[in-house]
Amino acid sequence: MMKRKMMAVVLTMAMAAAMIGGCGNSTDTSNAGNSTNTTESSADAADTAKDTAQNTADKTVYKVGIVQYVDDASLNQIEKAIEAELDAKGAELGVTFDYADYTYNGQADSSALNQIAADLVAEGVDVIIPIATPAAMIMQNATEDNQIPVVFSAVSDPVGAGLVASADAPGVNITGTSDAIDVAQIMDFILAADPDAAKIGFLYDKSQDSSTSAIQAAKDYCDEHGISYVEKTGTTTGEIQAAADSLVAEKVDAIFTPQDNTVMTAELAIFEKFADAGIPHYTSADSFALNGAFLGYGVNYETLGTKTADMVADILANGADPATTPVETLDSGIVTVNTEIAEKVGIDYSIFKDMCSELIETVTAEEFN
Repeated sequence: MMKRKMMAVVLTMAMAAAMIGGCGNSTDTSNAGNSTNTTESSADAADTAKDTAQNTADKTVYKVGIVQYVDDASLNQIEKAIEAELDAKGAELGVTFDYADYTYNGQADSSALNQIAADLVAEGVDVIIPIATPAAMIMQNATEDNQIPVVFSAVSDPVGAGLVASADAPGVNITGTSDAIDVAQIMDFILAADPDAAKIGFLYDKSQDSSTSAIQAAKDYCDEHGISYVEKTGTTTGEIQAAADSLVAEKVDAIFTPQDNTVMTAELAIFEKFADAGIPHYTSADSFALNGAFLGYGVNYETLGTKTADMVADILANGADPATTPVETLDSGIVTVNTEIAEKVGIDYSIFKDMCSELIETVTAEEFN
């Protein structure tokens, strides 16, 4: 179904391009997701959002749009959890949450995501669930006028991204769940495993706001502790692979990557480079460890998806107002270690047991079971 949706979006975009070309005029909307988003805070917009939420509470069938930013293990896990919980909540409340016909994957393409947003608005969905920050920003833009509720998932810094006015009081038609991480804690893991670490590599996509803010926190940590660092970035899988090669050549002692969807999609292609060089890759999601990184530190993404669906059900079936529904930030204290990689890089990961709320072991695979 997801592939069918992507084909429909691509076909629609191609037809639109042909029509525009014939007219000799064009309007570029593909960069809408890259613009700085500001949360509308006017009283009229807030009232409209509240009325929309109250009006949907009388329905028995709700159209639920789900928009996944890209195909990777973390986001796939979130989507599955959202769908499972919507089914469970629907049975509990005696309503139907119809997401099957409104689920899309933007494949990290801003043009496709903008088209998806337009399609969902035209289809008259009752709510949109964007998974990951870039998707959330584009869905926010698309709903500023119509005030369709937006409930995001896996947005690490919703305030910094301009999605909400504050975590406690989002402001208008948008709220959701956050997978914010403790960057300093990850850096502490690096030093716990290697107290003599003198050079740390940062691997990320500089076009992702959630990554740049986390990397800045990591830089600040290194500056405070007298540790040097090397940055390598990329915006495509190929560029990330080249950046990984550069970090290996730099002979860094460890590598840090935040919740970065571009690196996540490339992890299966780069993990052996680091493992063969004996360089541990510390990351901020368990899916990285699943795909070959040494360690992932962050939230339980299945729980994140479940919490997101609960929020959607409350807004649609119970009339909760997204403007006053606080963003929920999950506990990020879970360490996931790839035991195969731990053995290869020679790290006794038992040292992390007293530094986290839970330590989980995994081995390299493409998807969660």
